[in-house]
Amino acid sequence: MTDTQAPLCGFGNHFSSEALPGALPLGHNSPQRPPLGLYAEQFSGTAFTVARAEARRTWLYRIRPSALHPRFERLGQQLPGLAMGPVNPNRLRWDPLPIPQVPTDFLDGLRPMASTAPAEAASGVSLYGWCANRSMNRVFFNADGELLLVPQAGRVQLFTELGRLDIKPGMIAVIPRGLKFRVTLLDGESRGYLAENHGMPLRLPELGPIGSNGLANPRDFVAPAACYEDSTGPTVLVQKFLGELWTCELAHSPLDVVAWHGNNVPYSYDLSRFNTIGTVSYDHPDPSIFTVLTSPGAHGQANMDFVIFPPRWMVAENTFRPPWFHRNVMNEFMGLVEGAYDAKAEGFQPGGASLHSCMSAHGPDADTCARAMAAQLAPVKLDGTLAFMFETSQVLRPSRFALECEQLQADYDGCWSTLPSHFNPSGDSL
Repeated sequence: MTDTQAPLCGFGNHFSSEALPGALPLGHNSPQRPPLGLYAEQFSGTAFTVARAEARRTWLYRIRPSALHPRFERLGQQLPGLAMGPVNPNRLRWDPLPIPQVPTDFLDGLRPMASTAPAEAASGVSLYGWCANRSMNRVFFNADGELLLVPQAGRVQLFTELGRLDIKPGMIAVIPRGLKFRVTLLDGESRGYLAENHGMPLRLPELGPIGSNGLANPRDFVAPAACYEDSTGPTVLVQKFLGELWTCELAHSPLDVVAWHGNNVPYSYDLSRFNTIGTVSYDHPDPSIFTVLTSPGAHGQANMDFVIFPPRWMVAENTFRPPWFHRNVMNEFMGLVEGAYDAKAEGFQPGGASLHSCMSAHGPDADTCARAMAAQLAPVKLDGTLAFMFETSQVLRPSRFALECEQLQADYDGCWSTLPSHFNPSGDSL
């Protein structure tokens, strides 16, 4: 069987892969007798009647259909602190979540951080951190939303129904809603960030006046090649449904898709391939210029944007180069994969996170601001850093876990407390 990864040459297009020659039927999606004695099964990610350009669906040709499972029972161990905490408009920041001391797989290591609405909402986003030190020996699927994984430490392998994806820090992976997968830790430990998208599937943003080139290029996204398990041993299957975990035991592996074709597929992307666009004159563009993927919302609003702040050249003149002080209607949950973020001198660590809610005033801390205002503006390469932002037009409320955990910093507001006044009524410049 083949087990390689193939370029995902675009979004909305049609892709196919087979692990055995002749496994894909020709001319029929659901023939009376699929090749090799397989079952045909459609995996839909959108409503049947959406515009053709919006439709996401994949035909799976598998050893046993997904319908072959017993009754699901509610799992005894649920996600801790999942409920939304009390309303809190304050700026919040967390230290990195620690790697567990007891055996903990990806699913047990999920920690809810913030969400826009309960899991049954038809739009919005829920955000998690994960820390794990054991590979999964069970299989998981999420009925509540599409998953965007951002590893921060440790390589992981995602064995999905459609094949394997290997990702490491500096890469991302997207798993469609409802697709089954298992997480293997390739380095023994792993930590990262997870966005659960309840709205429209993620896609590339429109480029508008940028034109046909720039930002994330479709050719750099990778889909898995078909790869299957044909086992008859017991397998625990877990699903997340309306925020709760439910489980059943199968007498076979559900990762048994031998061939597939369609466009509702998992994929990975190496963030180092992002083509950063910036200014060569003065000021700098809005953070939307760093958007990798977007989930559109109603009335032109973003259900969720995934934005990165990668290594790049800073060349603008007569300009305050770090992110400016601002208030906006978006809600920003930031994470740091490596290095230092150019708006914070300290306190924001790789593996940590921050939350700035709708109309919450924020920007560079006092030390960063002072250095930026005094800097000689020669060209400089901002290197060795990778920060990102899950951004949504809906208000993110932190979870009870996030508000009660030891990693919540009590003194975050202090990073702005020493900002001085430079006001000079005489009009003299600094």
